[in-house]
Amino acid sequence: MQMFPLVAQGAQVRRRGKVLVGPVDLTLGGRGTSIVIGPNGAGKTTLLKMLHGIVRMNGGSLDWACPLEEAQKRQAFVFQTPVMMRRTVIDNIAYPLRLAGMSRREARARAADWAGRVGLGEILQRQATMLSGGERQKLALARALVREPEVLFLDEPCAALDGRATREIEEILAHASDSGTRLIMSTHNMGQARRLADEVIFVLGGRIHEFSPAEAFFAGPQTPQGRAFLNGDIVE
Repeated sequence: MQMFPLVAQGAQVRRRGKVLVGPVDLTLGGRGTSIVIGPNGAGKTTLLKMLHGIVRMNGGSLDWACPLEEAQKRQAFVFQTPVMMRRTVIDNIAYPLRLAGMSRREARARAADWAGRVGLGEILQRQATMLSGGERQKLALARALVREPEVLFLDEPCAALDGRATREIEEILAHASDSGTRLIMSTHNMGQARRLADEVIFVLGGRIHEFSPAEAFFAGPQTPQGRAFLNGDIVE
């Protein structure tokens, strides 16, 4: 059963009377990488959480092409600061498989395989809480991808990483995309956006100001705000 398109109509999130995101009208197809950009405080994180379904909407609708319960099982989310359980690397990665009912032996075998894919194969028994920032983000990616989700949401996964770690994360993401995982990701790094994006969602003040193919956006944004943001100007 197909998950996509994902269709938002008038979707809105409010807190204490303030509109954080919306109203949003957006249709996302089932392939490629969507990169969400915009200044700090624009609503990027809330938009991702709304699309993923982990914040409650206060208006509008959000519909997958399949039942919501089915869609929730087939997606994952990687946060900017991932939570590390007080377990080893291999047990952190195996955890979602164990929750889904997989045997310990099979879950750990899959976890070891994914640890190797993201460059953590030599430290399977290290406590996750002892990892560096880059290693934690790799673990978070492996823990999300081990379930082979059809869509993966990522909230600025490279925000606190150095160049080498960022390159390694981007390689993992590019491989996941090439393997068919739909990526919807926010970033403040325009170089990263240019490298990874198939389409760009430019967010300002909780609203989507532009939604277009990446090549078209970077060649010439259609709004003054988009052009200013791309030029590095302050946008309010």
